[in-house]
Amino acid sequence: MTNVSMTGNGLLRGVNVPLFALTGGFIVAFCGLALLDIDLLKQLVNAGFGWSVKVFGAYWQVLLLLTFFIGLFMAFSSRGSVVLGNLEKPEFSLFQWGSMIMCTLLAGGGVFWAAGEPMAHFLSPPPIFNVEAKTAEAAYPALAQAFMHWGFLAWAILGSLTTVVLMHYHYNKGLPLAPRTLLYPVFKERALFGPIGLIADASCIIAVVAGTVGPIGFLGLQVSYGLQDLFGIPDTFATQAVVIAVLVGIYTISAVSGVNKGIKLVSTFNVILACALLVFMFVFGPTAFIVDSFIHSFGLYIDKFIPMAMFRAESGWLGWWTVFFWGWFLGYGPLMAMFIARVSRGRSIREIVIMLSIVAPIVTCFWFTIVGGSGIAFELETPGSVSAAFEGFNLPAALLAITKQLPAGFIVSVLFLILTTVFVATTGDSMTYCISRAMSESDETSTPIRVFWGVAMGVIAIILVSLGSGGVSALQSFIVVTAVPVSLILLPSLWAAPQIAGELAKRKKLEDTPIPVEVQA
Repeated sequence: MTNVSMTGNGLLRGVNVPLFALTGGFIVAFCGLALLDIDLLKQLVNAGFGWSVKVFGAYWQVLLLLTFFIGLFMAFSSRGSVVLGNLEKPEFSLFQWGSMIMCTLLAGGGVFWAAGEPMAHFLSPPPIFNVEAKTAEAAYPALAQAFMHWGFLAWAILGSLTTVVLMHYHYNKGLPLAPRTLLYPVFKERALFGPIGLIADASCIIAVVAGTVGPIGFLGLQVSYGLQDLFGIPDTFATQAVVIAVLVGIYTISAVSGVNKGIKLVSTFNVILACALLVFMFVFGPTAFIVDSFIHSFGLYIDKFIPMAMFRAESGWLGWWTVFFWGWFLGYGPLMAMFIARVSRGRSIREIVIMLSIVAPIVTCFWFTIVGGSGIAFELETPGSVSAAFEGFNLPAALLAITKQLPAGFIVSVLFLILTTVFVATTGDSMTYCISRAMSESDETSTPIRVFWGVAMGVIAIILVSLGSGGVSALQSFIVVTAVPVSLILLPSLWAAPQIAGELAKRKKLEDTPIPVEVQA
């Protein structure tokens, strides 16, 4: 089943032209306003941010909780054995599959946020925990709060339910592998053709562009700072632009080569490098503190899971921490589910949910403990050794302050800058692929469209960086605004996914039941 609005010649052959025009036009307007009056843009974005947090914050908290628990219910019931994607054998090995999935969420924060967020909560404890700042007692709650933001709920919303819906409707029913398909359980054909589907696809694409351009621009600022700190290269706009250009080249080439080549290769390299650095920091860093902190903080995370997930007492703190992260991850939800659906053919519902909702979060929490926990250990041993660099919420400075205190600190710091660049590249290539795929009428998107979106996101990042950190900050806040329509698109999956899984499980049971043979006397 294809979208009747997908037409065009040359560059736009086989592309949904109205969708291309709507999303491209909106992004051009955003950048245009940023260039003309960045202060006005900030005012508009901040107003939208405040309204989104106030009106939708509680809904997002409930949505993520329900998504997580419904996914677990499906995985550990008879529905979990259902294999999706019309393939008897998985297309990718377990390591390749896990690598591509692990690099999705971690790309946005697996390095700098892992260093900075635990330190932020250590210096200013979350209001739900009654502990004194900058003390040993503040270390465990700091990590537990970071686990909440990057753990079970964050990963579950990326596809534990939506992947099931998309894989069934696309591979079994022939519906488009696009965000609009998530609305099919409610609107049926009207979701596939007409304004409902167009708005759904456009909202999700704009959210992902905002969610990806932000880290791209932020990476330019971060790596430029690191190059100055480590090599003395001036931290100027020119350096930042070169860093972004190199990043764009990496992820665009990867996206053009496709899932089976570039994206798989970059993700595999990324996971290997991350594991090597993880082992090094674990062995040569504050090992005992890391082990104790992970066990204690993870236990605290589980014990306070529901209270932290449903915390509503401090609206200001909530808006700039939990709800901000929920908005960021929600914006990625539909297109990330498209990517996971593409790489998960031949996998069972149980495998998909366990990987997304259990394995990946635990690995992420351990990663945050090694990076952020090391920073807290160094800070406890020598007050100011990390916090002084972190002052003003300087995430890259916090990371380098941690890595420099390790053996071979200079080399480790350089490797972390490389890791961060490749991490963001994995998000860039997968999201470039998914944006192009959402606009395509076939499973294979055109190379020019992939190149266009890859380069366009880099150009937008450079434009915003040229305006100073305020441009990137405005986009980061805008991410939360884009999550409003996307969160409504995700809602039907709460009941559609278990219903689909139940129907497929019944069909599988009938197919597996042997037909009795009547023996005539």
